[in-house]
Amino acid sequence: MDERHPKRRKDKNNPYTLSIASGRFYLSFRDGMGVLHEMEIDGNLYELLNTFELEDLSYLNEWDRHIEQSELSEETLEQRMRMTPCSIEETVYRAIQYEQLHQAIDHLPKTQRRRLLLYYFYDFTYEKIAEIEGCTIMPVKRSIDRALEKIKSFFENRG
Repeated sequence: MDERHPKRRKDKNNPYTLSIASGRFYLSFRDGMGVLHEMEIDGNLYELLNTFELEDLSYLNEWDRHIEQSELSEETLEQRMRMTPCSIEETVYRAIQYEQLHQAIDHLPKTQRRRLLLYYFYDFTYEKIAEIEGCTIMPVKRSIDRALEKIKSFFENRG
């Protein structure tokens, strides 16, 4: 059974396609001569490439929603000029918090981690995640809610 990802928008510099078939992971691409190549890869490499692809998609969405559409005007430039930069202490503290959050997310079960990342970091809706995973909305919602509880518990236990 072929379990290809839904067609994702890609950056023009992303030449490969990921897929899963019969529990095996595949990477396919066309070489400079236009010949299609498909190779089996291990699960860790698949997860790494999949994460990269999702981060790339997130950046493309961010660009479409915010960066490309922002206007530089005297007012926005003046607002930016008034913004005070964070102190070194604030920057370090924020970096530590981000690192701890990533650790907490890394400790989640695979399904919860994937759904949480899609929902909070890539702006997917419950409906879209359910569609991608071939399930209903409620398991996605429960999974994300449990993931949040586990992250909260992670921070309380480190406290």
